[in-house]
Amino acid sequence: MVRAGDGGDGCVAFRREKFVPRGGPNGGDGGAGGSIYLVATAGLDTLLDFAGRHHWRAERGGDGQGKDCTGKKGEDLHIRVPVGTIVYDLETQVMLKDLCRPGQTICIARGGRCGHGNAFFASPTNQTPRQAEPGKPGQQRRLRLELKLIADVGIAGLPNAGKSTLLARCSAARPKIAPYPFTTLQPNLGIVELSDFRRFVMADIPGLIEGSHLGHGLGHEFLRHIERTRLLLHLVDISGFNGADPVANYHTIRRELAQYSPALADKPEIIVASKTDLDPDGAALDAFRTALGRDVPGISAVTGSHVPQLLEQLWHKVQALRAAEPAPSEPQPGTTLGAPAQEIDPPRET
Repeated sequence: MVRAGDGGDGCVAFRREKFVPRGGPNGGDGGAGGSIYLVATAGLDTLLDFAGRHHWRAERGGDGQGKDCTGKKGEDLHIRVPVGTIVYDLETQVMLKDLCRPGQTICIARGGRCGHGNAFFASPTNQTPRQAEPGKPGQQRRLRLELKLIADVGIAGLPNAGKSTLLARCSAARPKIAPYPFTTLQPNLGIVELSDFRRFVMADIPGLIEGSHLGHGLGHEFLRHIERTRLLLHLVDISGFNGADPVANYHTIRRELAQYSPALADKPEIIVASKTDLDPDGAALDAFRTALGRDVPGISAVTGSHVPQLLEQLWHKVQALRAAEPAPSEPQPGTTLGAPAQEIDPPRET
C-alpha cells in the first residue's frame, strides 16, 4: 500500500497593521503533498526490504499561513527497487512499468494538490473573501512488485543436469549442490570473470520438468526468470543416469519453452552436454551429437574439462547479442515514466 501526501489547506487571514485600515486578504496557499516514486537501483538483488513493511507514505503538505506565506511542500518519497522489477496495480492487475534499466523512475502515487488561501480569491468585486480551499488528498494505491532477474546467460535444463555445479565452477557464486532433484529453489546469479577485464552475468535457474508451463514442479518460478536472459545455455546430462535419454530430455525442455512462450523458445541457444567425466570413451556424446545433427560441446563442471573454451564461446555470443540490441534512451532526471495517462495530473496551480 502506498499513499502520497495530502495537500495542505489554504489559510483565511487579513492584513492587520497600524495605519493600514484596509490591508486586504493575505492568506497563503497550502503546500503540495509529496509524491511516491520507484527508482530502479543497480546493486539491489532482491525485494526483501519490502517483506516487513507494507505501507509507504509520503509527507503531507504544510498549511498556508497569514502574510501570504505558502505552506511547506511535502517531501517526495523515493523507494529503491532492484533493476528488473515489474510494477502492477493490484486492483486492476494492469502493469504500470517494467523497470529494466538502472535509473528508471516511475511516479506510482501523485501527491495531493494544495488548497488556495483567501488571497487567491480576491477580485475587484470580492475584496474581502473569507473562503479557502482544503488540500486535495494524495493518491493511494495497492501495488504488486515482481522481480525478474536480468542476466546475460541463463542455464536451462532438467533437475540435476549440473547447472549449479557449472555456476560454482565459473564464478564466485556458491549455490546449493546436492544429489537430489530441485536443489535450487530460487535463481542464483554469478559474475563470470575472464581475462582482459571481460565479464558477463550467468544465472542458474531452478530445474524444469515436463508440465512446467502448467505450473508443475517449480513451474513459472523457472520460466518467468529465464525470459530476461539474452542467451540460453541448455545443459543436457549425457551420463544416462537411471536410464534417462539425453535426446528425449532435450526435446522435453524445448517443448516446455515453446508452450510457455514462443518468444522464449526463439531465444538464441547453445546446447552443451554435461557430465562428460561419466562418459570416458565419448560414445554417449557422439550419439547425442548424431541424434541432434549438431556439433554439441561437452564439458565436465566437476573436473573443469572444456569449461574455459565454453566460457569463451559464451562471451563472444553475448557480445554479439549486446551489439545487436538497440541503444536504450536514458530517462532525464526528474522524468516520470510509465504512469498511466489518466493518472497524470495537470501542472499544479500556485
